[in-house]
Amino acid sequence: MSDPQLVLAARVQAAIVAAFGAEFAGTDPVIRPSQFADLQANVALPLSKKLRRPPRDVAQDLVDRLDVEGICSGIEVSGPGFLNLTLADGWIARQASALLAGEVRVGGPVTDRPLTLPVDYSAPNVAKEMHVGHLRTTVVGDAFARTAEFRGHDVIRQNHIGDWGTPFGMLIEHLLEIGEEEAHRELTSDPNAFYQAARAKFEASEKGEGHGDFATRARRRVVSLQSGDADTLAVWRRLVDLSKLYFNKIYSELDVTLTDDDLAGESTYNDALAAVCDELQEKGLAVVDDGALCVFLEGYTGREGKPLPLIIRKSDGGYGYATTDLAALRHRALDLHADRVVYVVGVPQALHFKMIYETARKAGWLEHTEPFHAGIGNVLGTDGRILRTRSGQPVRLASLISEAVERAEKIIDERGYDAETRAEIARAVGVGAIKYADLSVARDSEYVFDLDRMVALNGNTGPYLQYAAARIRSIFRMAGVDPADAAGPILITHPAERALVLKLLSFGAAIDALIDDVAPHKLASYLYEVADALTGFYENCPVVKGSDGPVPDEIRAPRLAICALALDTLVTGLGVLGIRVPERM
Repeated sequence: MSDPQLVLAARVQAAIVAAFGAEFAGTDPVIRPSQFADLQANVALPLSKKLRRPPRDVAQDLVDRLDVEGICSGIEVSGPGFLNLTLADGWIARQASALLAGEVRVGGPVTDRPLTLPVDYSAPNVAKEMHVGHLRTTVVGDAFARTAEFRGHDVIRQNHIGDWGTPFGMLIEHLLEIGEEEAHRELTSDPNAFYQAARAKFEASEKGEGHGDFATRARRRVVSLQSGDADTLAVWRRLVDLSKLYFNKIYSELDVTLTDDDLAGESTYNDALAAVCDELQEKGLAVVDDGALCVFLEGYTGREGKPLPLIIRKSDGGYGYATTDLAALRHRALDLHADRVVYVVGVPQALHFKMIYETARKAGWLEHTEPFHAGIGNVLGTDGRILRTRSGQPVRLASLISEAVERAEKIIDERGYDAETRAEIARAVGVGAIKYADLSVARDSEYVFDLDRMVALNGNTGPYLQYAAARIRSIFRMAGVDPADAAGPILITHPAERALVLKLLSFGAAIDALIDDVAPHKLASYLYEVADALTGFYENCPVVKGSDGPVPDEIRAPRLAICALALDTLVTGLGVLGIRVPERM
Protein backbone atom coordinates (compact mmCIF):
# COMPACT_ATOMS: atom_id res chain seq x y z
CA MET A 1 0.00 0.00 0.00
CA SER A 2 1.56 3.30 -1.10
CA ASP A 3 -1.31 5.78 -1.05
CA PRO A 4 -0.58 8.13 1.89
CA GLN A 5 -4.26 8.69 2.59
CA LEU A 6 -4.96 4.96 2.90
CA VAL A 7 -1.82 4.30 4.92
CA LEU A 8 -2.59 7.02 7.45
CA ALA A 9 -6.28 6.07 7.57
CA ALA A 10 -5.30 2.57 8.70
CA ARG A 11 -2.88 3.94 11.32
CA VAL A 12 -5.42 6.44 12.71
CA GLN A 13 -8.10 3.73 12.86
CA ALA A 14 -5.72 1.56 14.89
CA ALA A 15 -5.11 4.51 17.24
CA ILE A 16 -8.88 5.02 17.65
CA VAL A 17 -9.34 1.41 18.77
CA ALA A 18 -6.30 1.61 21.08
CA ALA A 19 -7.59 4.80 22.67
CA PHE A 20 -11.33 4.23 22.89
CA GLY A 21 -12.04 0.52 22.47
CA ALA A 22 -13.05 -2.04 19.86
CA GLU A 23 -16.57 -0.61 19.58
CA PHE A 24 -15.04 2.23 17.57
CA ALA A 25 -13.37 -0.10 15.04
CA GLY A 26 -14.16 0.94 11.50
CA THR A 27 -14.67 4.60 12.40
CA ASP A 28 -13.87 6.83 9.44
CA PRO A 29 -10.69 8.74 10.35
CA VAL A 30 -11.77 11.55 7.98
CA ILE A 31 -8.38 11.98 6.30
CA ARG A 32 -8.27 15.01 4.01
CA PRO A 33 -5.60 17.10 2.27
CA SER A 34 -4.63 20.16 4.30
CA GLN A 35 -3.11 23.54 3.58
CA PHE A 36 -1.23 23.31 6.89
CA ALA A 37 0.29 19.85 6.37
CA ASP A 38 0.21 17.03 3.84
CA LEU A 39 -2.92 15.49 5.33
CA GLN A 40 -5.33 16.18 8.14
CA ALA A 41 -7.37 13.77 10.29
CA ASN A 42 -10.65 15.35 11.41
CA VAL A 43 -12.07 12.38 13.31
CA ALA A 44 -11.63 13.92 16.77
CA LEU A 45 -14.64 16.20 16.27
CA PRO A 46 -17.26 13.49 15.60
CA LEU A 47 -15.64 11.25 18.24
CA SER A 48 -15.86 14.00 20.85
CA LYS A 49 -19.65 14.09 20.53
CA LYS A 50 -19.91 10.35 21.14
CA LEU A 51 -17.37 10.41 23.97
CA ARG A 52 -18.66 13.70 25.42
CA ARG A 53 -15.15 15.03 25.75
CA PRO A 54 -13.38 18.12 24.36
CA PRO A 55 -12.20 17.40 20.80
CA ARG A 56 -8.63 18.58 21.49
CA ASP A 57 -8.38 16.07 24.37
CA VAL A 58 -9.65 13.33 22.03
CA ALA A 59 -7.11 14.41 19.40
CA GLN A 60 -4.27 14.28 21.93
CA ASP A 61 -5.27 10.75 23.00
CA LEU A 62 -5.04 9.73 19.36
CA VAL A 63 -1.61 11.36 18.97
CA ASP A 64 -0.36 9.50 22.05
CA ARG A 65 -1.33 6.15 20.47
CA LEU A 66 -0.62 6.90 16.81
CA ASP A 67 2.19 4.77 15.40
CA VAL A 68 3.55 6.60 12.36
CA GLU A 69 7.26 6.15 12.99
CA GLY A 70 9.10 6.33 9.70
CA ILE A 71 5.95 7.57 7.94
CA CYS A 72 5.41 11.05 9.37
CA SER A 73 7.98 13.66 10.23
CA GLY A 74 5.51 15.74 12.18
CA ILE A 75 2.13 15.48 13.97
CA GLU A 76 0.34 18.51 15.38
CA VAL A 77 -3.02 19.11 17.03
CA SER A 78 -4.49 22.33 15.66
CA GLY A 79 -7.68 24.33 15.87
CA PRO A 80 -10.60 22.59 17.55
CA GLY A 81 -8.91 19.17 17.31
CA PHE A 82 -7.50 18.58 13.84
CA LEU A 83 -4.52 16.26 13.48
CA ASN A 84 -2.07 17.77 11.01
CA LEU A 85 0.14 15.05 9.53
CA THR A 86 3.36 15.79 7.62
CA LEU A 87 4.88 12.88 5.75
CA ALA A 88 8.59 12.12 5.93
CA ASP A 89 10.50 12.74 2.71
CA GLY A 90 12.24 9.40 3.05
CA TRP A 91 8.95 7.52 3.33
CA ILE A 92 7.55 9.31 0.26
CA ALA A 93 10.68 8.39 -1.72
CA ARG A 94 10.57 4.73 -0.60
CA GLN A 95 6.93 4.33 -1.60
CA ALA A 96 7.59 5.86 -5.01
CA SER A 97 10.64 3.64 -5.51
CA ALA A 98 8.52 0.56 -4.73
CA LEU A 99 6.02 1.63 -7.39
CA LEU A 100 8.76 2.16 -9.93
CA ALA A 101 10.28 -1.24 -9.17
CA GLY A 102 6.92 -2.95 -9.63
CA GLU A 103 6.72 -4.06 -5.99
CA VAL A 104 3.38 -2.23 -5.83
CA ARG A 105 1.14 -1.75 -8.89
CA VAL A 106 0.77 1.80 -10.22
CA GLY A 107 -2.85 2.75 -9.63
CA GLY A 108 -3.31 0.38 -6.73
CA PRO A 109 -3.66 -3.38 -6.29
CA VAL A 110 -6.25 -5.66 -7.85
CA THR A 111 -9.18 -5.95 -5.43
CA ASP A 112 -9.51 -9.06 -3.31
CA ARG A 113 -13.31 -8.61 -3.34
CA PRO A 114 -14.32 -8.45 -7.01
CA LEU A 115 -17.87 -7.36 -7.76
CA THR A 116 -20.08 -8.38 -10.66
CA LEU A 117 -20.96 -5.13 -12.41
CA PRO A 118 -23.31 -5.04 -15.41
CA VAL A 119 -22.98 -1.59 -17.04
CA ASP A 120 -25.78 -0.29 -19.26
CA TYR A 121 -24.31 2.35 -21.56
CA SER A 122 -24.28 3.85 -25.06
CA ALA A 123 -27.68 2.42 -26.17
CA PRO A 124 -28.12 3.88 -29.68
CA ASN A 125 -31.17 3.09 -31.80
CA VAL A 126 -31.19 0.78 -34.80
CA ALA A 127 -31.57 2.66 -38.11
CA LYS A 128 -30.79 5.99 -36.47
CA GLU A 129 -27.67 8.14 -36.41
CA MET A 130 -25.64 8.33 -33.22
CA HIS A 131 -25.62 11.96 -32.13
CA VAL A 132 -23.68 14.05 -29.62
CA GLY A 133 -25.92 12.89 -26.77
CA HIS A 134 -24.64 9.34 -27.29
CA LEU A 135 -21.07 10.60 -26.84
CA ARG A 136 -21.52 11.11 -23.12
CA THR A 137 -23.34 7.87 -22.35
CA THR A 138 -20.75 5.99 -24.39
CA VAL A 139 -17.48 7.46 -23.12
CA VAL A 140 -18.54 7.77 -19.46
CA GLY A 141 -19.78 4.18 -19.43
CA ASP A 142 -16.65 2.94 -21.17
CA ALA A 143 -14.36 4.81 -18.75
CA PHE A 144 -16.18 3.26 -15.81
CA ALA A 145 -16.01 -0.23 -17.37
CA ARG A 146 -12.29 0.06 -18.12
CA THR A 147 -11.47 1.41 -14.66
CA ALA A 148 -13.52 -1.19 -12.81
CA GLU A 149 -11.79 -3.93 -14.80
CA PHE A 150 -8.42 -2.36 -13.99
CA ARG A 151 -9.28 -2.73 -10.31
CA GLY A 152 -10.24 -6.37 -10.88
CA HIS A 153 -14.04 -6.29 -10.94
CA ASP A 154 -16.10 -8.49 -13.28
CA VAL A 155 -17.65 -6.00 -15.70
CA ILE A 156 -20.51 -7.11 -17.97
CA ARG A 157 -21.12 -4.54 -20.68
CA GLN A 158 -24.79 -4.18 -21.62
CA ASN A 159 -25.48 -2.14 -24.76
CA HIS A 160 -29.26 -1.73 -24.49
CA ILE A 161 -29.84 -0.73 -28.12
CA GLY A 162 -33.29 0.23 -29.39
CA ASP A 163 -33.99 -2.73 -31.67
CA TRP A 164 -37.67 -3.50 -31.07
CA GLY A 165 -41.05 -1.82 -31.18
CA THR A 166 -43.67 -0.40 -33.53
CA PRO A 167 -41.32 1.68 -35.76
CA PHE A 168 -39.76 -1.54 -37.03
CA GLY A 169 -42.82 -2.30 -39.11
CA MET A 170 -42.18 0.69 -41.37
CA LEU A 171 -38.40 0.16 -41.29
CA ILE A 172 -38.70 -3.44 -42.45
CA GLU A 173 -41.14 -2.52 -45.23
CA HIS A 174 -38.83 0.29 -46.37
CA LEU A 175 -35.85 -2.09 -46.49
CA LEU A 176 -37.86 -4.55 -48.59
CA GLU A 177 -38.82 -1.78 -51.02
CA ILE A 178 -35.37 -0.25 -51.60
CA GLY A 179 -33.42 -3.49 -51.50
CA GLU A 180 -30.57 -4.62 -49.29
CA GLU A 181 -27.82 -2.98 -51.33
CA GLU A 182 -29.29 0.51 -50.95
CA ALA A 183 -30.19 -0.19 -47.31
CA HIS A 184 -26.57 -1.20 -46.68
CA ARG A 185 -25.33 2.06 -48.19
CA GLU A 186 -27.69 4.24 -46.14
CA LEU A 187 -27.52 2.41 -42.83
CA THR A 188 -23.73 2.36 -42.76
CA SER A 189 -23.25 5.97 -43.88
CA ASP A 190 -26.36 7.99 -43.02
CA PRO A 191 -28.88 6.01 -40.94
CA ASN A 192 -31.06 9.07 -40.46
CA ALA A 193 -31.75 9.19 -44.20
CA PHE A 194 -33.03 5.60 -44.03
CA TYR A 195 -35.23 6.28 -41.02
CA GLN A 196 -36.60 9.57 -42.35
CA ALA A 197 -37.43 8.02 -45.72
CA ALA A 198 -39.38 5.24 -44.00
CA ARG A 199 -41.18 7.76 -41.81
CA ALA A 200 -42.04 9.97 -44.81
CA LYS A 201 -43.53 6.99 -46.66
CA PHE A 202 -45.58 6.02 -43.62
CA GLU A 203 -46.97 9.50 -43.07
CA ALA A 204 -47.72 10.07 -46.76
CA SER A 205 -49.52 6.71 -46.94
CA GLU A 206 -51.54 7.59 -43.81
CA LYS A 207 -52.72 10.82 -45.45
CA GLY A 208 -53.43 9.19 -48.79
CA GLU A 209 -50.72 11.31 -50.41
CA GLY A 210 -48.73 8.51 -51.98
CA HIS A 211 -46.93 5.21 -51.33
CA GLY A 212 -50.15 3.22 -51.52
CA ASP A 213 -50.87 0.92 -48.58
CA PHE A 214 -47.39 1.32 -47.02
CA ALA A 215 -48.83 2.30 -43.61
CA THR A 216 -51.19 -0.69 -43.60
CA ARG A 217 -48.36 -3.07 -44.54
CA ALA A 218 -46.14 -1.52 -41.86
CA ARG A 219 -48.75 -2.16 -39.17
CA ARG A 220 -49.22 -5.74 -40.33
CA ARG A 221 -45.45 -6.17 -40.27
CA VAL A 222 -45.33 -5.12 -36.59
CA VAL A 223 -47.86 -7.84 -35.74
CA SER A 224 -45.82 -10.39 -37.72
CA LEU A 225 -42.62 -9.30 -35.96
CA GLN A 226 -44.08 -9.50 -32.48
CA SER A 227 -45.70 -12.87 -33.18
CA GLY A 228 -42.36 -14.31 -34.30
CA ASP A 229 -42.98 -14.74 -38.02
CA ALA A 230 -39.80 -16.33 -39.40
CA ASP A 231 -39.59 -14.30 -42.63
CA THR A 232 -40.17 -11.01 -40.81
CA LEU A 233 -37.60 -11.88 -38.16
CA ALA A 234 -35.06 -12.64 -40.89
CA VAL A 235 -35.51 -9.16 -42.41
CA TRP A 236 -35.41 -7.60 -38.94
CA ARG A 237 -32.10 -9.34 -38.24
CA ARG A 238 -30.62 -7.97 -41.49
CA LEU A 239 -31.74 -4.50 -40.44
CA VAL A 240 -30.07 -4.87 -37.04
CA ASP A 241 -26.91 -6.35 -38.58
CA LEU A 242 -26.55 -3.40 -40.96
CA SER A 243 -26.94 -0.96 -38.06
CA LYS A 244 -24.30 -2.88 -36.10
CA LEU A 245 -21.81 -2.12 -38.86
CA TYR A 246 -22.46 1.59 -38.31
CA PHE A 247 -22.29 1.33 -34.50
CA ASN A 248 -19.00 -0.54 -34.67
CA LYS A 249 -17.52 2.06 -37.01
CA ILE A 250 -18.28 4.80 -34.46
CA TYR A 251 -17.03 2.68 -31.55
CA SER A 252 -13.80 1.97 -33.42
CA GLU A 253 -13.25 5.67 -34.13
CA LEU A 254 -13.88 6.51 -30.47
CA ASP A 255 -11.68 3.62 -29.29
CA VAL A 256 -14.55 2.25 -27.21
CA THR A 257 -14.50 -1.32 -25.93
CA LEU A 258 -18.09 -2.27 -26.87
CA THR A 259 -18.47 -5.22 -29.26
CA ASP A 260 -21.33 -7.23 -30.73
CA ASP A 261 -21.00 -9.61 -27.79
CA ASP A 262 -22.12 -6.77 -25.51
CA LEU A 263 -25.39 -6.11 -27.34
CA ALA A 264 -28.38 -6.64 -25.06
CA GLY A 265 -31.09 -4.66 -26.80
CA GLU A 266 -34.78 -4.33 -26.08
CA SER A 267 -35.51 -7.45 -28.15
CA THR A 268 -33.42 -9.52 -25.71
CA TYR A 269 -36.19 -9.32 -23.13
CA ASN A 270 -39.21 -9.69 -25.42
CA ASP A 271 -40.01 -13.22 -24.28
CA ALA A 272 -39.83 -12.24 -20.59
CA LEU A 273 -42.26 -9.29 -20.67
CA ALA A 274 -45.47 -11.26 -20.10
CA ALA A 275 -43.87 -13.18 -17.22
CA VAL A 276 -42.73 -9.93 -15.58
CA CYS A 277 -46.27 -8.57 -15.74
CA ASP A 278 -47.75 -11.81 -14.40
CA GLU A 279 -45.28 -11.90 -11.50
CA LEU A 280 -45.92 -8.31 -10.48
CA GLN A 281 -49.67 -8.90 -10.67
CA GLU A 282 -49.46 -12.10 -8.62
CA LYS A 283 -47.44 -10.26 -5.95
CA GLY A 284 -50.08 -7.55 -5.74
CA LEU A 285 -47.78 -4.86 -7.07
CA ALA A 286 -49.56 -4.33 -10.39
CA VAL A 287 -53.24 -3.60 -10.91
CA VAL A 288 -55.43 -2.97 -13.93
CA ASP A 289 -56.35 0.69 -14.26
CA ASP A 290 -58.44 1.92 -17.18
CA GLY A 291 -57.50 -1.19 -19.14
CA ALA A 292 -53.74 -0.86 -18.55
CA LEU A 293 -51.64 -2.86 -16.08
CA CYS A 294 -49.94 -0.37 -13.76
CA VAL A 295 -47.75 -0.20 -10.67
CA PHE A 296 -48.63 2.61 -8.27
CA LEU A 297 -45.82 3.46 -5.87
CA GLU A 298 -46.36 5.48 -2.72
CA GLY A 299 -45.03 9.02 -2.96
CA TYR A 300 -45.10 9.29 -6.76
CA THR A 301 -47.70 11.73 -7.97
CA GLY A 302 -48.38 13.53 -11.21
CA ARG A 303 -50.52 16.52 -12.07
CA GLU A 304 -53.00 17.68 -9.48
CA GLY A 305 -51.51 15.25 -6.98
CA LYS A 306 -52.93 12.18 -8.72
CA PRO A 307 -51.00 8.90 -8.31
CA LEU A 308 -48.40 8.48 -11.05
CA PRO A 309 -48.62 5.06 -12.71
CA LEU A 310 -45.73 2.98 -13.98
CA ILE A 311 -47.48 1.40 -16.98
CA ILE A 312 -46.13 -2.08 -17.63
CA ARG A 313 -48.78 -3.25 -20.10
CA LYS A 314 -50.80 -0.86 -22.22
CA SER A 315 -54.56 -1.10 -22.64
CA ASP A 316 -54.01 -2.56 -26.15
CA GLY A 317 -51.84 -5.33 -24.69
CA GLY A 318 -48.52 -3.83 -25.83
CA TYR A 319 -45.47 -3.27 -23.66
CA GLY A 320 -43.32 -0.17 -23.22
CA TYR A 321 -39.92 0.89 -21.92
CA ALA A 322 -40.89 0.28 -18.29
CA THR A 323 -41.61 -3.41 -18.89
CA THR A 324 -38.37 -3.90 -20.82
CA ASP A 325 -36.34 -2.10 -18.17
CA LEU A 326 -37.91 -4.20 -15.41
CA ALA A 327 -37.15 -7.40 -17.32
CA ALA A 328 -33.57 -6.23 -17.89
CA LEU A 329 -33.02 -5.39 -14.22
CA ARG A 330 -34.55 -8.70 -13.14
CA HIS A 331 -32.19 -10.56 -15.50
CA ARG A 332 -29.15 -8.62 -14.33
CA ALA A 333 -29.95 -9.17 -10.66
CA LEU A 334 -31.17 -12.78 -10.66
CA ASP A 335 -29.41 -14.33 -13.68
CA LEU A 336 -26.16 -12.34 -13.87
CA HIS A 337 -25.99 -12.14 -10.05
CA ALA A 338 -25.01 -8.48 -10.15
CA ASP A 339 -23.70 -6.81 -7.03
CA ARG A 340 -24.30 -3.43 -8.63
CA VAL A 341 -25.99 -2.46 -11.90
CA VAL A 342 -24.78 0.83 -13.34
CA TYR A 343 -27.06 2.71 -15.74
CA VAL A 344 -25.24 5.42 -17.69
CA VAL A 345 -28.34 7.17 -18.96
CA GLY A 346 -29.51 10.78 -19.29
CA VAL A 347 -30.52 12.76 -16.21
CA PRO A 348 -34.09 13.28 -17.56
CA GLN A 349 -34.69 9.55 -17.01
CA ALA A 350 -34.12 9.84 -13.24
CA LEU A 351 -37.79 9.55 -12.24
CA HIS A 352 -38.35 6.61 -14.57
CA PHE A 353 -35.43 4.69 -13.08
CA LYS A 354 -36.41 5.49 -9.49
CA MET A 355 -39.77 3.90 -10.15
CA ILE A 356 -38.17 0.91 -11.89
CA TYR A 357 -35.76 0.35 -8.99
CA GLU A 358 -38.45 0.64 -6.32
CA THR A 359 -40.75 -1.74 -8.17
CA ALA A 360 -37.92 -4.25 -8.48
CA ARG A 361 -37.16 -3.95 -4.76
CA LYS A 362 -40.79 -4.56 -3.82
CA ALA A 363 -40.78 -7.58 -6.14
CA GLY A 364 -37.84 -9.01 -4.18
CA TRP A 365 -35.39 -8.98 -7.06
CA LEU A 366 -32.76 -6.72 -5.49
CA GLU A 367 -31.88 -8.46 -2.24
CA HIS A 368 -28.23 -8.68 -3.29
CA THR A 369 -28.13 -6.03 -6.01
CA GLU A 370 -27.75 -2.25 -5.94
CA PRO A 371 -28.95 -0.38 -9.04
CA PHE A 372 -27.21 2.94 -9.66
CA HIS A 373 -28.30 5.60 -12.14
CA ALA A 374 -25.21 7.48 -13.32
CA GLY A 375 -27.14 10.41 -14.73
CA ILE A 376 -25.72 12.16 -17.80
CA GLY A 377 -26.21 15.89 -18.44
CA ASN A 378 -26.78 17.60 -21.77
CA VAL A 379 -24.14 18.80 -24.23
CA LEU A 380 -24.61 22.49 -25.03
CA GLY A 381 -23.56 24.68 -27.92
CA THR A 382 -21.67 27.94 -27.42
CA ASP A 383 -25.07 29.68 -27.27
CA GLY A 384 -25.86 27.81 -24.05
CA ARG A 385 -28.60 25.69 -25.64
CA ILE A 386 -28.65 21.96 -26.37
CA LEU A 387 -26.18 21.38 -29.19
CA ARG A 388 -28.00 21.08 -32.52
CA THR A 389 -27.41 21.77 -36.20
CA ARG A 390 -28.76 24.92 -37.84
CA SER A 391 -31.75 22.91 -39.01
CA GLY A 392 -32.51 22.03 -35.39
CA GLN A 393 -31.37 18.40 -35.62
CA PRO A 394 -29.04 16.72 -33.10
CA VAL A 395 -25.40 16.99 -34.18
CA ARG A 396 -24.07 13.81 -35.80
CA LEU A 397 -21.40 12.15 -33.69
CA ALA A 398 -19.46 11.05 -36.77
CA SER A 399 -19.12 14.66 -37.98
CA LEU A 400 -17.89 15.81 -34.56
CA ILE A 401 -15.18 13.14 -34.55
CA SER A 402 -14.02 14.11 -38.05
CA GLU A 403 -13.90 17.80 -37.19
CA ALA A 404 -11.99 17.18 -33.96
CA VAL A 405 -9.35 15.18 -35.86
CA GLU A 406 -9.02 17.97 -38.45
CA ARG A 407 -8.53 20.56 -35.69
CA ALA A 408 -6.00 18.35 -33.93
CA GLU A 409 -3.89 18.01 -37.06
CA LYS A 410 -3.28 21.78 -36.98
CA ILE A 411 -1.63 21.70 -33.54
CA ILE A 412 0.75 18.80 -34.20
CA ASP A 413 4.40 19.57 -34.76
CA GLU A 414 5.00 19.05 -38.48
CA ARG A 415 8.71 18.26 -38.16
CA GLY A 416 9.82 14.73 -38.88
CA TYR A 417 6.44 13.04 -39.37
CA ASP A 418 5.34 11.22 -42.49
CA ALA A 419 1.69 11.53 -43.53
CA GLU A 420 0.65 8.23 -41.95
CA THR A 421 2.23 9.02 -38.59
CA ARG A 422 0.79 12.52 -38.60
CA ALA A 423 -2.70 11.15 -39.30
CA GLU A 424 -2.34 8.59 -36.49
CA ILE A 425 -1.29 11.26 -33.98
CA ALA A 426 -4.08 13.59 -35.12
CA ARG A 427 -6.67 10.88 -34.56
CA ALA A 428 -5.37 10.10 -31.07
CA VAL A 429 -5.30 13.79 -30.14
CA GLY A 430 -8.63 14.73 -31.76
CA VAL A 431 -10.58 11.82 -30.34
CA GLY A 432 -8.81 12.21 -26.99
CA ALA A 433 -9.78 15.89 -26.95
CA ILE A 434 -13.53 15.33 -27.26
CA LYS A 435 -13.50 12.36 -24.89
CA TYR A 436 -11.50 14.20 -22.23
CA ALA A 437 -13.70 17.32 -22.51
CA ASP A 438 -16.66 15.12 -21.69
CA LEU A 439 -14.96 13.11 -18.96
CA SER A 440 -13.40 16.11 -17.20
CA VAL A 441 -16.75 17.59 -16.12
CA ALA A 442 -19.14 16.03 -13.62
CA ARG A 443 -21.23 13.56 -15.60
CA ASP A 444 -24.59 14.93 -14.42
CA SER A 445 -23.74 18.53 -15.31
CA GLU A 446 -24.11 20.27 -18.66
CA TYR A 447 -21.06 21.43 -20.58
CA VAL A 448 -20.38 23.54 -23.65
CA PHE A 449 -19.01 21.73 -26.69
CA ASP A 450 -16.24 24.06 -27.90
CA LEU A 451 -13.75 22.34 -30.20
CA ASP A 452 -11.26 25.23 -30.15
CA ARG A 453 -10.96 24.92 -26.39
CA MET A 454 -10.97 21.11 -26.45
CA VAL A 455 -7.96 20.79 -28.76
CA ALA A 456 -5.91 23.50 -27.02
CA LEU A 457 -2.48 22.51 -25.74
CA ASN A 458 -2.96 24.48 -22.53
CA GLY A 459 -5.51 24.34 -19.76
CA ASN A 460 -7.41 21.30 -18.55
CA THR A 461 -7.63 19.52 -21.92
CA GLY A 462 -6.86 16.10 -23.33
CA PRO A 463 -4.07 17.39 -25.62
CA TYR A 464 -2.41 19.11 -22.64
CA LEU A 465 -2.21 15.80 -20.77
CA GLN A 466 -1.15 13.88 -23.87
CA TYR A 467 1.57 16.46 -24.46
CA ALA A 468 2.71 16.14 -20.82
CA ALA A 469 3.32 12.43 -21.43
CA ALA A 470 4.94 13.07 -24.82
CA ARG A 471 7.26 15.63 -23.21
CA ILE A 472 8.44 13.04 -20.69
CA ARG A 473 9.23 10.66 -23.53
CA SER A 474 11.23 13.39 -25.27
CA ILE A 475 13.27 13.85 -22.08
CA PHE A 476 14.14 10.15 -22.12
CA ARG A 477 15.10 10.34 -25.79
CA MET A 478 17.37 13.28 -24.94
CA ALA A 479 18.89 11.24 -22.12
CA GLY A 480 19.31 8.19 -24.34
CA VAL A 481 17.42 6.05 -21.84
CA ASP A 482 14.30 3.92 -22.20
CA PRO A 483 11.65 4.82 -19.55
CA ALA A 484 11.40 1.12 -18.70
CA ASP A 485 15.08 1.15 -17.73
CA ALA A 486 14.77 4.00 -15.21
CA ALA A 487 15.71 2.12 -12.07
CA GLY A 488 15.80 4.69 -9.29
CA PRO A 489 15.89 4.79 -6.37
CA ILE A 490 13.80 7.95 -6.19
CA LEU A 491 15.19 10.69 -3.94
CA ILE A 492 13.57 13.87 -2.63
CA THR A 493 15.96 16.84 -2.82
CA HIS A 494 13.64 19.72 -3.78
CA PRO A 495 10.08 20.80 -2.83
CA ALA A 496 8.98 20.46 -6.48
CA GLU A 497 10.14 16.84 -6.52
CA ARG A 498 8.28 16.23 -3.28
CA ALA A 499 5.06 17.80 -4.57
CA LEU A 500 5.11 15.73 -7.76
CA VAL A 501 5.98 12.42 -6.11
CA LEU A 502 3.40 12.92 -3.36
CA LYS A 503 0.77 13.54 -6.05
CA LEU A 504 1.82 10.36 -7.88
CA LEU A 505 1.26 8.31 -4.73
CA SER A 506 -2.43 9.32 -4.71
CA PHE A 507 -3.27 7.66 -8.03
CA GLY A 508 -5.09 4.72 -6.43
CA ALA A 509 -7.46 7.01 -4.53
CA ALA A 510 -8.43 8.73 -7.80
CA ILE A 511 -9.13 5.33 -9.40
CA ASP A 512 -11.37 4.32 -6.50
CA ALA A 513 -13.19 7.66 -6.54
CA LEU A 514 -14.10 7.09 -10.19
CA ILE A 515 -15.44 3.60 -9.48
CA ASP A 516 -17.36 4.53 -6.32
CA ASP A 517 -19.33 7.40 -7.85
CA VAL A 518 -19.03 6.64 -11.58
CA ALA A 519 -17.11 9.91 -11.64
CA PRO A 520 -14.49 10.07 -14.41
CA HIS A 521 -14.02 13.79 -13.75
CA LYS A 522 -12.33 12.95 -10.44
CA LEU A 523 -9.64 10.91 -12.18
CA ALA A 524 -9.36 13.54 -14.95
CA SER A 525 -8.86 16.25 -12.32
CA TYR A 526 -6.17 14.16 -10.63
CA LEU A 527 -4.29 13.65 -13.91
CA TYR A 528 -4.43 17.37 -14.61
CA GLU A 529 -2.91 17.99 -11.17
CA VAL A 530 -0.13 15.54 -12.03
CA ALA A 531 0.58 17.45 -15.26
CA ASP A 532 0.54 20.71 -13.31
CA ALA A 533 3.00 19.32 -10.76
CA LEU A 534 5.21 18.21 -13.65
CA THR A 535 5.40 21.81 -14.85
CA GLY A 536 6.63 22.92 -11.44
CA PHE A 537 9.10 20.05 -11.42
CA TYR A 538 10.56 21.02 -14.83
CA GLU A 539 10.88 24.67 -13.81
CA ASN A 540 12.87 23.85 -10.69
CA CYS A 541 14.52 20.51 -11.29
CA PRO A 542 16.43 20.09 -14.57
CA VAL A 543 16.63 16.42 -15.50
CA VAL A 544 19.18 16.09 -18.32
CA LYS A 545 20.63 19.53 -18.88
CA GLY A 546 20.38 22.70 -16.81
CA SER A 547 21.58 26.28 -17.22
CA ASP A 548 25.01 25.21 -15.90
CA GLY A 549 25.38 22.26 -18.27
CA PRO A 550 24.61 18.53 -17.98
CA VAL A 551 22.95 17.42 -14.75
CA PRO A 552 25.24 15.14 -12.66
CA ASP A 553 24.30 11.48 -12.91
CA GLU A 554 23.63 11.18 -9.16
CA ILE A 555 20.85 13.75 -9.61
CA ARG A 556 19.82 12.84 -13.14
CA ALA A 557 19.08 9.17 -12.39
CA PRO A 558 16.61 9.81 -9.51
CA ARG A 559 14.88 12.53 -11.55
CA LEU A 560 14.57 10.26 -14.55
CA ALA A 561 13.02 7.73 -12.18
CA ILE A 562 10.45 10.32 -11.09
CA CYS A 563 9.72 11.07 -14.76
CA ALA A 564 9.24 7.36 -15.50
CA LEU A 565 6.74 7.02 -12.66
CA ALA A 566 4.88 10.15 -13.83
CA LEU A 567 4.76 8.76 -17.39
CA ASP A 568 3.37 5.43 -16.16
CA THR A 569 0.74 7.26 -14.12
CA LEU A 570 -0.37 9.48 -17.01
CA VAL A 571 -0.47 6.67 -19.57
CA THR A 572 -2.30 4.32 -17.20
CA GLY A 573 -4.73 6.99 -16.04
CA LEU A 574 -5.56 8.22 -19.52
CA GLY A 575 -5.75 4.60 -20.66
CA VAL A 576 -8.52 3.68 -18.23
CA LEU A 577 -10.36 6.82 -19.37
CA GLY A 578 -10.09 5.42 -22.90
CA ILE A 579 -7.62 8.00 -24.19
CA ARG A 580 -4.55 6.93 -26.16
CA VAL A 581 -1.23 8.70 -25.64
CA PRO A 582 0.87 9.17 -28.80
CA GLU A 583 4.62 8.67 -28.56
CA ARG A 584 5.24 12.15 -29.97
CA MET A 585 3.24 15.31 -30.56
